[in-house]
Amino acid sequence: MNKRNNIRLPPEVNRLLYVRNLPYKITSEEMYDIFGKYGAIRQIRVGNTPETRGTAFVVYEDIFDAKNACDHLSGFNVCNRYLVVLYYQSNKAFKRLDVDKKQDELNNIKSKYNLKTPENA
Repeated sequence: MNKRNNIRLPPEVNRLLYVRNLPYKITSEEMYDIFGKYGAIRQIRVGNTPETRGTAFVVYEDIFDAKNACDHLSGFNVCNRYLVVLYYQSNKAFKRLDVDKKQDELNNIKSKYNLKTPENA
């Protein structure tokens, strides 16, 4: 019987890792070399826009491989940069987007009804 079936993981652990502080010139092949040592990878997406440069998403086939990679690669030195490896959490990722959207809606209403508040008076 597989020993992994009896292990209970924390709720934030999942197969999708979010990696920050990557060198801007890193390639997908180099990412596969670094992260592939910890298990089978389904997909790697490296950021290529000005907002997403230096970040990547790594999707593992198995949750235990993702946990192992996260545990071992957080703080790993790549080209004199220390990696920040986190479990991707969609609720946190979109929270900032929702705040920006609500602020835009509020600004539109203020301008539509010509309302002044202390910060924009």
